[in-house]
Amino acid sequence: MAVSITFLGGAGTVTGSKYLVRHNGHSMLVDCGLFQGYKQLRLRNWQPLPVTPHQIDAVVLTHAHLDHSGYLPLLARDGYTKAIHCTPGTRDLCAILLPDSGHLQEEDAAFLNRHQLSQHAPALPLYTRLDAQHCLKQFRTHHTHKPFEPIPGWRVTFSQAGHILGAASVLLEVGGRRILFSGDLGRTDDLLMNPPEAPPQADTVLVEATYGDRQHPQEDIVQELGPALQRLARRGGVAVVPVFAVGRAQTVLHAIQLLKQQGSIPASLPVFLDSPMAVSTTGLFEQHPGEHRLDARQTHALSHGATMVQTPEESKALARRHGPMVILSASGMATGGRVLHHLALHAGDHRNMVIITGHQAPGTRGARIASGEKHIRIHGQDVEMRAEVVQLTSASAHADAIQTLAWLRSMEHAPEQVFVVHGEMEAADILRQRIEHELRWRATVPEHGGTHQA
Repeated sequence: MAVSITFLGGAGTVTGSKYLVRHNGHSMLVDCGLFQGYKQLRLRNWQPLPVTPHQIDAVVLTHAHLDHSGYLPLLARDGYTKAIHCTPGTRDLCAILLPDSGHLQEEDAAFLNRHQLSQHAPALPLYTRLDAQHCLKQFRTHHTHKPFEPIPGWRVTFSQAGHILGAASVLLEVGGRRILFSGDLGRTDDLLMNPPEAPPQADTVLVEATYGDRQHPQEDIVQELGPALQRLARRGGVAVVPVFAVGRAQTVLHAIQLLKQQGSIPASLPVFLDSPMAVSTTGLFEQHPGEHRLDARQTHALSHGATMVQTPEESKALARRHGPMVILSASGMATGGRVLHHLALHAGDHRNMVIITGHQAPGTRGARIASGEKHIRIHGQDVEMRAEVVQLTSASAHADAIQTLAWLRSMEHAPEQVFVVHGEMEAADILRQRIEHELRWRATVPEHGGTHQA
């Protein structure tokens, strides 16, 4: 019987990654992500999967970001009882990310109900913190290069993908086929993470295309961030930096440390990390020393070079402080979290600065700020954007098109087919064309819900 892949997310969009592999009456889900961004994408989170959770025999995760793991609490609550397989780093990060995601879902529903803003009465969370904590019991960890069988006869091997702690590419061997899922590939020149390992040989490759239509600038984040923070320090302003709690927060913290060491910015410039999730993630770097470039001294500085803000009271106290200062806070696309309070407070002052640190999914508040909109709606109020908006182009944790093509090219033999996934339509199609023209390989951008033979 043939092996098939159904694309339940991450097809034609950079979010909601879910790939259902079927063979001989068994089903395995590679990644189980939430849709984020546009409302019509987010509505997909509420639609049932084409298979029931009971029909899925195993879940394998490439990494912990919510667009790859955030649907798991819902899957488990609705009846998935089998194991969730991942690396130790991914398990540790999911233990931080998933309960926080459940908490945010509950907060959003409560806000809608309190202000009677929902068409549904009452508005319900997609899942709760408790749902997330329950699904964590199903996690089983495996180290890279150690094959395991999530389903008898289905062999899976992880290899390091860079990107964030625990991130892995997944090689699945089943039914005489070798299928490689790139996961999110890190950069070869990342400030924090080790580069992705060379891909193993495969018949079918699913490769991500987040930056499939562009090349990263030569300038690195330290060079790019330095002048912005120098301007901020001179005028005594407050920089609000929306950060992804996993990965981006730590990269920006490390870049600030390097700038202070170089004397490029005042060593006394106060820096606050206002995200309990980011604080917890930062501590994990000491527990996973083999996956990043930092030595013991730099890893220690990551956790001690800024003031770690944990409680709501500590966060509110920042409102009483004057600049200059830098506040890093989640979420990275300004879709929720404590960063919204800081934006509402500081975005209206021309001395201040909003620093955008990475890809902003279309439809998010971060994308609107980055595009230069002069009024942004926060907590039901219009906030005038007078602060300087700085968009870093060098902070991405994803491989660009050239690095992705180089990763593919390092395979010993051409695969039979490549599916270009996890990219907006333009980025995915441009990468598809480059794979076809430069590598002379067969490449396809699959459609959402489509099924192909592997």
